[in-house]
Formats: sequence, C-alpha cells, structure tokens
Amino acid sequence: MKHFLSATVAAAALCATGIAASAAELRLSHQWSTGDVRHQVAQIVADEVAAADVDLDIRIFPSGSLFKAREQYKPLSRGQLDMTVLPLSYAGGQQPAYNLTLMPGLVKNHDHAARMNDSEFMSEIENIMAEDDVMVLVHGYLAGGFAGRDACITGPDDMQGKQTRAAGKAFEQMLAGAGASIASMASSEIYNAMQTGVLDAANTSSSSFVSYRIYEQVKCYTPAGDYALWFMYQPLLINKSTYDGLTDAQKAALQAGGEKAQAYYLEEAKKQDAESAKVFADNGVEIAQMSAEEFDAWRALAQQTSYKAFVEETPDGQKLLDLALSVE
Repeated sequence: MKHFLSATVAAAALCATGIAASAAELRLSHQWSTGDVRHQVAQIVADEVAAADVDLDIRIFPSGSLFKAREQYKPLSRGQLDMTVLPLSYAGGQQPAYNLTLMPGLVKNHDHAARMNDSEFMSEIENIMAEDDVMVLVHGYLAGGFAGRDACITGPDDMQGKQTRAAGKAFEQMLAGAGASIASMASSEIYNAMQTGVLDAANTSSSSFVSYRIYEQVKCYTPAGDYALWFMYQPLLINKSTYDGLTDAQKAALQAGGEKAQAYYLEEAKKQDAESAKVFADNGVEIAQMSAEEFDAWRALAQQTSYKAFVEETPDGQKLLDLALSVE
C-alpha cells in the first residue's frame, strides 16, 4: 500500500512538473518578418521577461508561421494562443467596435495617438476585449499617407475622378465620398497597378510605401506629418486568463517589458514616417504636407460617410465615436 501511495505521489509530481513547464512558455504569433517594428516590439517584451528570470519564456512565431494574419484574434480569445501583435480592426467582424481603430480622421498625429491610448475611448475598447478574455500589454498606432501617380493628394478635392486604392473599408467609403473610384487590392499590388495605369493614387502605411518601392511610380507623396488621416491601432495583446494565471513576479516582468516596448513603438512609428518621406524625396518625388484645414475637410467628409456607416452598423456606435472624437 505504501509503495502504491508513493508511486501515485510521484506520478502527481511529474504531472505537476509537466503543467508548470508548459505554463512557463507563452506562444506569441504575428504576421510580420523579424525586421519589422512590430516584431521588435514583441522581442523587447520577450527579452525583458527573460532578463527578469521569473521562470517565463516567450516564444515568438513570426511571418504567420503559427496562425494566418487575420486568424489570430479568435484563438487568442479562446486561449489557444497566448499573445499576438495584430491590427485590432482585423477582428472587426467579431467586434464591430474595433473598426473605430482604423477610421479616417480620428487620429491626427502620433502624439494624439498616444493620448488616444490613455483615454476613456480606449478604456471602452479594452472593456470589450475583456469580454473576449483579451487584454492589452502594449498600445501602438502606425500611420500612413497618400501617393499620387501624377499629382499631389492633400485634400478631398484632389481625389475627384481618381482611381484609388484605400487601406480599409472606412477609407474606401470616405474616398468614394470625395469622388474617387475604388480599386480594392493588397498593398503588395499597388506598384504594378500604378505602373500599368490601373491606379492614379494609393493610401497605405508608411512602411508599405517604402518596402514596395512605390516611389518608383509616383510624382507626389503626402507622408504622415503634423496631420495625417491613416492611423491603424496595432497592439500587443495577451489572453487575459493566461495573464491572470501568472505569478506576481511574472506579471511585473511582462508589464515592465510592455512599458519599454510601448515607448519604443511610439518613437519608431514617428521615425518610419520621417524615413519614408526622405526615401521618396531622395528618389525625386515631390513631398506634400496636409494642412489643418485639409484635415478638417477630410474629417467633415468622414462624418457624412465612414462615421455614419459605423454608427448605423455598430451597437453603441455613436457613444464610442463621440468618445474617440472627444480626445484632443
């Protein structure tokens, strides 16, 4: 009997050890290459946690190697994935409120984005995430601009009659309202579409403009500067139950890593915009800047198009929109 009990205790101990070992590794998935700023954000958190020596490892799966780009939020909310960096609007089908995190004219510049991250609006978005067992570890927005094959695009009047590619449904709605014809395509297809005359203009992220060498096909570039329309919220998220199950020391290490990564994210996002403008200028492309008046004109157009559609389609949409617009 004694031998049986000791064997049972040993088996239980082995089982507990196995559980502890698996709990000490968190799997983090994202869609980008290891050179991307979003991978670096994840790596900072992983490195800080490793350095804290709290019996916790973060294993990063880049380039969509674990889950496809748009298929990460659901497994995260179900606890099948521990962490991810993703554009939250990818999950707009599950939670329509998330579509506000890729909405024209809600964010003016990166400093405004930082204030959005620390606002009542973001608290409401985080409450919705909590219902899905998800929480934010690192806030971050990346910006984008416009490029014109033959002319500059800064205000709504510049879009009349142009065939354009927009980044996201809300931008398509607004640009159509400005008189543009919309051609939906991935950012990787912009270059060929410009080259063959299919596109007159395009709207995408600063990093995509550079990585896809769009400067070879356009005469004018409007980067994100003091004013920009295109801001996309792309946080590092963690499954809330997973986080709640960690020790206090592990949570503290994650939070410390998150704070360091968030500061880096903001600075790098600003750098990407400035560097994209330099790359275009160095390649002989005219650089245009959006004025405050042009930004206000775009926002007025968005009120009649994108914002109107969002409110009609989203429970508590007007309340959420008002909270976002109230951030100065």
